[in-house]
Amino acid sequence: MEDHQHLEHTAKHTDNSMQHMSHHDHAAAMTDPRMAKQMEADMRRRFLISFILSIPIFLYSPVGMNVLKIVLPAPIPVNWILFILTTPVVFWAGSIFITGTYYALKARKLDMSVLIATGVLASYLFSVLLTFTVGGESFYEAAALLVTFVLFGHWMEMRSRRGTSDALRALFDLIPPQAIVIRDGKELQVDSKDIQHNDIVLVKPGDKIPVDGAVIEGESAVDESLVTGESIPVTKQKGDQVVGGSVNQTGVLKFTAAQVGSETVLAQIIKLVETAQNSKAPGQRIADKAAAWLVILAIGSGVITFVGWFVFGEVNFITALTFAISAVVIACPDALGLATPTAVAVGTGIGAKHNILIKDAATLENVSKITAIVLDKTGTLTEGKPKVTDVIAVNAFSETQVLEYAAVVEAGSNHPLAKAVVTEAQQRKISLKDTVEHFESITGYGLKATIAGKTILVGKEDLFRQQKIDTMSIQESIQQLGQEGKTVIIVAVNDKCAGIIAAADTIKSTAKQAIIALQELGIEPAMITGDHQAVAEAVGKKLGIQRIFANVLPAKKADHVKQLQHEGKFVAMVGDGVNDAPALAQADIGIAIGAGTDVAIETASVVLMKSDPFDIVRAIQLSKATVRKMKQNLFWAAIYNILAIPVAAGVFYTTFGWYLRPEISALLMSGSSIIVATNAVLLKRVEHQLI
Repeated sequence: MEDHQHLEHTAKHTDNSMQHMSHHDHAAAMTDPRMAKQMEADMRRRFLISFILSIPIFLYSPVGMNVLKIVLPAPIPVNWILFILTTPVVFWAGSIFITGTYYALKARKLDMSVLIATGVLASYLFSVLLTFTVGGESFYEAAALLVTFVLFGHWMEMRSRRGTSDALRALFDLIPPQAIVIRDGKELQVDSKDIQHNDIVLVKPGDKIPVDGAVIEGESAVDESLVTGESIPVTKQKGDQVVGGSVNQTGVLKFTAAQVGSETVLAQIIKLVETAQNSKAPGQRIADKAAAWLVILAIGSGVITFVGWFVFGEVNFITALTFAISAVVIACPDALGLATPTAVAVGTGIGAKHNILIKDAATLENVSKITAIVLDKTGTLTEGKPKVTDVIAVNAFSETQVLEYAAVVEAGSNHPLAKAVVTEAQQRKISLKDTVEHFESITGYGLKATIAGKTILVGKEDLFRQQKIDTMSIQESIQQLGQEGKTVIIVAVNDKCAGIIAAADTIKSTAKQAIIALQELGIEPAMITGDHQAVAEAVGKKLGIQRIFANVLPAKKADHVKQLQHEGKFVAMVGDGVNDAPALAQADIGIAIGAGTDVAIETASVVLMKSDPFDIVRAIQLSKATVRKMKQNLFWAAIYNILAIPVAAGVFYTTFGWYLRPEISALLMSGSSIIVATNAVLLKRVEHQLI
């Protein structure tokens, strides 16, 4: 298959309205859903018409009639039928290869477009010459089938490229269409895009925050997970910053709009995604590396064969030309057009079976080149939600009592930490039937309640300092748990410390195994997170990750990917949140965890549907195995025909009378395709490694 640059050239000719499309225009098409669909529909139409016409072309060909012994009625000479059927395949369906050759030659480059056009035009024009002169068995089917095979590969690639515009739309959808602002003391509902600097914005529980700003009134827990990737809501009060796209959960907030329109964090993320996606250059395809030499070989062998026979041999012009065209056609086989697509089709099929979706052939090839991989902590290496990890009781209280008191008080809260406490109590089969007689939420600190005449306090250490409750008995535990990156909840009964509950975002069961496997493959793992350094280092230590990027803002994640790229590494990024999208786009390979946001999934080139970190390793193993098959296929596609060139050129004609008749040449081309396809199917033997 051709490289992405060739696709840019061929895209210029997929529709009359796009015949003069520039490189910039093609980049725009990648984010314009209408243009992308138009290009894909045109490619599909070309393939389908080419495929339909190729069926009777093949059946009327020498292979169909002389080898397969299929005889179809021919109201006019067969070559005329083949000429009529093949001409639109070559000059309409296959015009993208002919014009692609023009752009390649203009750039002084010999690639697959030149090779395909050479094979197509050589077999077609020679067949036309025979049709209108002396007659004889033609090569029309070689031209038609070559066009059809490669068009199919183009169509499959274009289908896989869809998603960029959907990703950007998903980012925009995080902003609510309307918001409430306070102007001249009145609440007004306005479009979010009309919010101005210094407007007072009112956000109620459950509403999305429309723009960035600073809180001036109210306290609430705000879920910033869609923007920051961190699962635990952040308490916001006067003076704190809020980010557009986050969700207000519990209280009413008023804030002053500071960044609006293109200035917001979310808008900057969108811009970074667009920039990285449109500027990222895909890797050179293996087929094109071989194509330049095969173009020289094909044309050179044809010229040498013709000159040798016509000038120095004892044959006529037509015979010399027959040998020459046979040599050119045999050096430009269908198999080379199938070599990578067949391996890619099998490889992507195996991946899909194991919930690993690889979006295009270039990605499947490039995943094998990864030398460093950046993994987002939350949702990628960890579960993305807190879970109780420790319950410590002091002052004659039991763990069951500590957990029971906390769970009863937290039962009515939607906070993720509260849910974690209640879930843990339920898993331990602790009864939560006690009635809360009095309940008070101390925003930003914790909860106070009365249960069976006992006053219960549950919350942060600051709350207990405020209430002047002695916590000396648990200080050592608090420090230890903090160093491990855990969130600590203190429980007190009647002003006496009862114990602590620690919660953390737990590491996924296969995460450590995945890190070990990556290191064994010679790939350097790095972890990136917006979380605190202590939390990041605690997780990194458990997983055996040495390189850690902590306290990273959303817009800065891509910078750390660039840093590794500047070190000469081929970098993959794995993430699941909106905040990961720019880094996914900046990386040489973007890998999205399937449980993540649609934005992360659409921006990435690889999607792991099961959210299993070890699927990263499976994807790399699959890529390496597929690339091996690609190289083997390219070898067989080339060597099979290189060995046949001397026979096709008539080298042994004088001595042994050996030469390749037209139908035998066509059959050999088909035979090389069968070998390539069969070898690609053998890729399924790697499947046991993915279980």
